[in-house]
Amino acid sequence: MKVTLLGTGAALLDPDRGHTSIAVQVAEKTYVLDIGTGATRKMIEAFIDPLSVEALFLTHLHFDHTADLPAFIIGSWMSDRQTTPVIYGPEGTSVFVGHLFEGGAFDVDITARAKYPQRQSNLNVLKPDVRMMQPGGIFEDDRLRVTALPVDHIPPEICPCYGLKLETDTKTVVFSGDTTALPEMVEFAEGCDLLIHEATFPEAAIQFRADNGIGTFSHTSPLELGRIARDAGVKNLIATHIGHWDSTNPIVRKLAAKHMSVEIMGPELIEQVVDDIRQSYVGPIQIAKDLTTIYV
Repeated sequence: MKVTLLGTGAALLDPDRGHTSIAVQVAEKTYVLDIGTGATRKMIEAFIDPLSVEALFLTHLHFDHTADLPAFIIGSWMSDRQTTPVIYGPEGTSVFVGHLFEGGAFDVDITARAKYPQRQSNLNVLKPDVRMMQPGGIFEDDRLRVTALPVDHIPPEICPCYGLKLETDTKTVVFSGDTTALPEMVEFAEGCDLLIHEATFPEAAIQFRADNGIGTFSHTSPLELGRIARDAGVKNLIATHIGHWDSTNPIVRKLAAKHMSVEIMGPELIEQVVDDIRQSYVGPIQIAKDLTTIYV
């Protein structure tokens, strides 16, 4: 498997980090996990053909995990994709997708472009095949099996949230999605070749959020992530969904000020986060960056 991190940031708009998206390539097929802002452009920048995407998996319906879906679908239609896109997502995904295309937010765009004969032969692309994600096995083809794990991020009555395990005959990649630290993740990721797990805020930011009543319950801390990776015995770890704490951009820093003290922000914090993870986990670690590529 070739794994490319298309977007590695949390929810703020950050010029150095796109929103969450991961492309997993197995031979000529591509499988996309979440599709946050800019993901389709990043695919092309990484020399991944969007038309090679076999299936798209949405871990939950926050905008920073879904916002590039219209660009991907309409762009694929305009690029002469012939097969109907397959999307796996939590309950509510059909409603979300149903508001976007024909008769929805992009109806004027689609109606205008569909006047041209070359846009009329593949209108099926604008009607994605949406399938509900649920715990357990959700997808299998001749190359890959995908299993979903319920995780704890958004209250489930608003939107169920999932982590994902991707397995070939020889390799396993696990993606946590957005979640608190869960004991179930240890078993889910046990012995995997690569764990891509959120670590949105460093310990200092978590304390700041707690002191200011913002809440810290919906994400995993670096210390917690180290314990999960150690207990699961993962072979390689990438911490992602970075909460902009390494940014030097003055606007990003201003936007992040409600979440952490600006004085702690900067690239030097990366070393502290790695040290916190290393208190428990001694294997290979990377702090995610856009367009990082890992061969598994």
